Order: sequence, then C-alpha cells, then structure tokens
Amino acid sequence: MKIGYPCINTSIGCRSSSTFRLASYSEERLVQTVSSNLECLQKTLEYNKQNGLLFFRITSDLVPFASHPVCKFDWAKHFKKQFKQTGLFIKKNKMRVSMHPDQFVVINSPKADVVKRSVAELVYHARVLDSLGLDSTAKIQLHLGGVYGDKPAALERFAKAYKKLPAAVKKRLVIENDDRSYSLANCLGASERLGFPVLFDSFHHECLNNGESFKQAVELAANTWEKKDGILMVDYSSQKKGGRKCSHTHHIDLRLFEKFIKQTRPLDFDVMLEIKDKEASALKARRALEQMGLS
Repeated sequence: MKIGYPCINTSIGCRSSSTFRLASYSEERLVQTVSSNLECLQKTLEYNKQNGLLFFRITSDLVPFASHPVCKFDWAKHFKKQFKQTGLFIKKNKMRVSMHPDQFVVINSPKADVVKRSVAELVYHARVLDSLGLDSTAKIQLHLGGVYGDKPAALERFAKAYKKLPAAVKKRLVIENDDRSYSLANCLGASERLGFPVLFDSFHHECLNNGESFKQAVELAANTWEKKDGILMVDYSSQKKGGRKCSHTHHIDLRLFEKFIKQTRPLDFDVMLEIKDKEASALKARRALEQMGLS
C-alpha cells in the first residue's frame, strides 16, 4: 500500500506548477518555466523517496498551455532527456504517479468545442506520462462529467466520446465517482460497458452512494482493474470541521483514516490523500500504516 498526496509539496521551497499568463506566452518563457517545473518535480520525488511517500499526483500545470493552440513548441522532444531521467527515478524507486486534469475537462459536454479542448488536454496528460517512460499503471483520472438535465443522454455522450479517444489516453484513463452527480454505481455501470477501471473516492462515496459499505465499494472498484492497470487507486479525505458539506479537511483525522483502513482489510490499494496540508498528512498516514503493519 503506497501513500501519496497531490501536486504540491509545501516543505521544499518550489512548485512544479509554475505558469504565466497567455498574453505573455513565448517559447523562451515556456522553456524557462518547464525547465523550472521539471527540476522541482525531481526535487519533490526525491523528498518523497526519502520519506517513504511512494505515490504522487503530478500537476496538470507541468507544461503550461501544452494543449492550447498557441503552443506549437515540441516540449516533449526538447525535454526528452529530463523526462527520461525523472521516469527512471520513479521506476527505480518503485514509485507510482498519476495525473488529474482540471474540472474544465469534460468529454460529455453537449458543446463540441468543450469536448475538443478536453480531448486535447487528455492527450497532453498522456504525453507527459509517456515521456516519463511509465507503463499503464500510471493513470489519468477523470469524472464522468456533467448531467446537463438528462443523465442518460449525458452518459451516452460520455460513451461516444470515450470510444473516440486515442489509445494512448484510453490505456491510462480511470473514472472516479463524484460527490454530486455520478455515484460509484454509475461509474461501475459505465465501466462494464466501456472497459475502463474505476478509481474509488472514499469521501465522495460518503457524500453520494447507494448504500455500499466501504469494503463493498472498494472491492467492487478493485474488480474493474486488470493486471496491466496495477492495483486500485483510492482517493481519501474527510469532512472539514465547520465547512460546507463535502469540503475537504485541512488536516488528516488519523482516527477516521485508521478506521477506513481497518474497514477495508484485507483489500490492497494505493491511497492518494486529498487533504489540504499535503505531505504533512501523508507522513502521518504513512506512520499510521507502519504501526498497523501495512507499509
């Protein structure tokens, strides 16, 4: 069981998500920014290795404007050596990485231009993971999308768009249950039809479910993952005290985390902590797993 956190390490003094305004775009600015982002990604992964955090979500902003028409620069070719070195570091240390496109990536939108931009963004994400030389256990997670007042029609649009995705995207794409529109059961139904793995989000499941226990839910999601996909990925968080319903906590509640792990034993999965204080909570979770004999 690997423990991880998303995108930003707050301890090392850099971010791999630096970007700039579209109005100031230039190839020189892009090269400078991507170079800095890749250096910080490597630094983050080195920190993670030293601290036993072997799961990490790479930011979508690693290469700013990569899917935008303004970007004609072949960043993957230019940074081929750096990507390869970072990928070798990930593989050598048996780490796992994933990516999660922003909420504007919606392939079941009724608007053709939104779908086109969404597919371009997914292609960019797949190219990052391909450039790192990683196998199909490095995933891109996505939600089913919007409902737009007609869930059956929205699911049909998703299926139609999914079938047209490039193979490089489909081999990495996993679909996550959300907290408002598409429950685990909805995701499992689409998975059975289309063949993609389902990533289980425990906190979203608390917000929207069909009565499945955590153990039942994890087992159902795990059954959609094949050997080529690696083991199930799980997103974990809990309710922020005093926050609106289904808002993520700032700090891990170890009592709740340990309860979740015990409820889902002996099932195995990698855990991404979607918690505001990032690596601080991940370190606490890793130590808790060690004490439970699971890490």
